[in-house]
Amino acid sequence: MAELPAFTRRRLLLLVGTAGAAAALPGLAACGSSVGGGSAGAGAAKAVKVGLVVPRSGVYAALGTDMQRGWELWLAGNGGKFGDYAVTTVVADEGETPQTGVPAVQKVLQSDGVDVVVGLVNSATALGVRDTVAESKKILIVANAGAGDITGKARSPYIWRSSFTNAQVSSAMGAHLAQSGFKDGVYAIAPDYAAGTEVIAGFTKAFEAGGGKVVGQAKTPFGKTSDYQPFLSGIQSSGAKATFCFFSGSEAITFVRQYAQFGLATSIPLYGSGFLTEGNVLSQQADAALGVQTTLHYSDQLDNPANKDFVAKYTAKYEESPSCFSVQTWDAANVLNRALRSATAVDGDTISAALGGVGTVEDSPRGPWRFEGQTPRQTIYLRRVDRTGGKLVNGVVQDLGQQSQPA
Repeated sequence: MAELPAFTRRRLLLLVGTAGAAAALPGLAACGSSVGGGSAGAGAAKAVKVGLVVPRSGVYAALGTDMQRGWELWLAGNGGKFGDYAVTTVVADEGETPQTGVPAVQKVLQSDGVDVVVGLVNSATALGVRDTVAESKKILIVANAGAGDITGKARSPYIWRSSFTNAQVSSAMGAHLAQSGFKDGVYAIAPDYAAGTEVIAGFTKAFEAGGGKVVGQAKTPFGKTSDYQPFLSGIQSSGAKATFCFFSGSEAITFVRQYAQFGLATSIPLYGSGFLTEGNVLSQQADAALGVQTTLHYSDQLDNPANKDFVAKYTAKYEESPSCFSVQTWDAANVLNRALRSATAVDGDTISAALGGVGTVEDSPRGPWRFEGQTPRQTIYLRRVDRTGGKLVNGVVQDLGQQSQPA
């Protein structure tokens, strides 16, 4: 498969997650002491230490880059402080599996002594650190991983999220496709890990509730599949009228390009959770992504003042458009700031109580949202990949309304 001319060596490292990407992002220390601020003595400057745990290697390295950029942008624009607390950030590599992610969280909590943990892309990792976080009585704000149990049956007062749940995003597409002439058959495909399972389950439940029929399903080996032809043959022979999928990072690039090369794009339209075409993967998918429709809680094309300001500042600093991964981590900083403006300490119980009083976040680039059961109730948008001004974008087709975490 020929590579695109714009595929620079640096972006290749970030997107395919080679080990070299781990050295690309230096740790950030913003305007504060290198120790936690919860025990500062009388008259001492108040400080809070945050462990930012994001992928810096592996299949999701590019997502980690966007997340760190969102975090840094918020701090740079707000004097490196949450309320009166000067912020120090310790950055750790989540990698792509719980085997790397869980130890990374344990390290920042136990060795680095952080007051708060922010980040996590992999749902299995987020579930895997639940007990560790609860035992530490420190706050974890999940800035990506969408496992429903994190804020569902495995809910802890110390774990909040600024992102989404897997089923929240895919259920919106299930309901939409059931109303859009595809009731006779959709094929569902996703990687075989926690997030993929939840995405397909959420989509299927909503699609079938609307009268739709899933005519086939496949789960691909996560992080190990480079040739999707056997799965594409299964879609072709299934009689499906459309395909719904969930892929992200480098897998999204490969799947979308091979879907078009196999000739399916013109006969069986491709739909997905928004991560399929989100962020830097879109430019690498190139024309293969044109017309692909997805649901997500963000697009850099949203026409609201907060997003226009965010996009302008992000693009000026990084020379790239922001993604939902950037926004989710920007919003993690945003709600911590709101909480710590009134909090008298940085222990987990105090911050958790303060987060519960944040109310509606009116100034988010995604549009207004609020915590509901420690996870966002937020607007989900239907998006379509179009070419605007010579650039591929996820254009907003429809506002699908405010949606909660599905039961």
